[in-house]
Amino acid sequence: MRRFRVTAAVALTTALTATLAAGCGGGTTGDEANNDNPKELTYWATNQGTSLQHDKKVLTPELKKFEKQTGIKVKLEVIPWSSLLDRILAAASSGQGPDVLNIGNTWSSSLQKSGALLPFDKKTFDKVGGRDRFTPSAIAATGAKDKDPAAVPLYSLTYALYYNKKMFKDAGIDKPPTTWDQLVSDGKKLTKDGKYGLALEGGDPVENSHHAFVFAKQHGSDFFDAEGNPTFDTPGNVKGIKQYVDFVAKDRISSEGNAEYAQRQSVKDFATGKAGMLLWQAARTSLLSHGMKSDEYGIAPVPFQTAEPAKGRDVNSMVAGINISVFNNTDNLDGSLKFVKFMTSDKEQEALNKTYGSLSPLTTAKQNASGNPDEPVLRQVLTDNAAPLPQVPNESKFETLVGTAMKELFADAAAGKKVTTQAVRDRLAKAQQQMRK
Repeated sequence: MRRFRVTAAVALTTALTATLAAGCGGGTTGDEANNDNPKELTYWATNQGTSLQHDKKVLTPELKKFEKQTGIKVKLEVIPWSSLLDRILAAASSGQGPDVLNIGNTWSSSLQKSGALLPFDKKTFDKVGGRDRFTPSAIAATGAKDKDPAAVPLYSLTYALYYNKKMFKDAGIDKPPTTWDQLVSDGKKLTKDGKYGLALEGGDPVENSHHAFVFAKQHGSDFFDAEGNPTFDTPGNVKGIKQYVDFVAKDRISSEGNAEYAQRQSVKDFATGKAGMLLWQAARTSLLSHGMKSDEYGIAPVPFQTAEPAKGRDVNSMVAGINISVFNNTDNLDGSLKFVKFMTSDKEQEALNKTYGSLSPLTTAKQNASGNPDEPVLRQVLTDNAAPLPQVPNESKFETLVGTAMKELFADAAAGKKVTTQAVRDRLAKAQQQMRK
């Protein structure tokens, strides 16, 4: 999942269930769907490239291929992440939405409960090629466990550590860090002459929540218990979030200005040599767009707390990515499923993921040469060390509340205030209370 609008996400759990269920009640599903125009589809794509225009340029010729194969014309609209959730809510309440749309995979459970999206039971999955075509990690981020998925994996993403080779060499660092202690030590060597060791986006609640999840896992903690109740202020969560905020507050390896970053500014800082390291999801396309050359950066797995973490603490990324869904009130179910099958075909997956620098969620993808030199590291992380964010209906609200608490802590650090363990615990306790309302 990339970027999402915070204000809209707050309302997702409370407003989405009632609003979407009502909005989708009149839709038709199954083989009896009434196609008003079986030769036309509307498709809302997410912004995966360097701009909306870039996405249109990438997708338009692919959609022409689909039209040539099926006779179905696809009306494309690329929706910015900043407004996608608002658009989904409005479309569901009005009943005037797209036939097919992309969603961030961390929304799957929330939208699943709402009834906004078509469930992919075995019969429906078979129409798009079968569930077994997709990797278990990608399927795990398509909705709640033991329920029919609300979507099909489209693009898989995972976090990695990017490092500037020249800055490392100049600082006498011969290899990327594998533990956080090493990263802090390296970061201090890189922080000089107006440059910093690590670029981060402390002003982005969603980005913050992703790192909170990973750091908590590495400390043996979770943000929800087995029943789905919030456990935000447990010791492991507090310790993990403090460790991340301390990159600004205590370690001083990240710029105080990073506390306000929220629009991929950290990626630009890294690409232009203002920071020596970056933690990001499949950053290759963005780095190249800012003028960085392939041989100027290296890529490695995100560090762990120890060199050999115990099982359960060996998570260094969320299972990130984009899913493709069918709106439950589509009037062209047959065409919509044909389109999902086309977009997740081996050939299209190879072409699109190569362009976007993402990973194909297909089990056959390892055998296909994507041309992305970063893929071996990304796929190893996704296969061995990534875990899906909590698949609970209130997941989006978790991202907003915990991510905003971290944003406030970063702001305190940038203002020169001491960020104590108690301060972190208090902010998380407040977020937990808001979560239960």
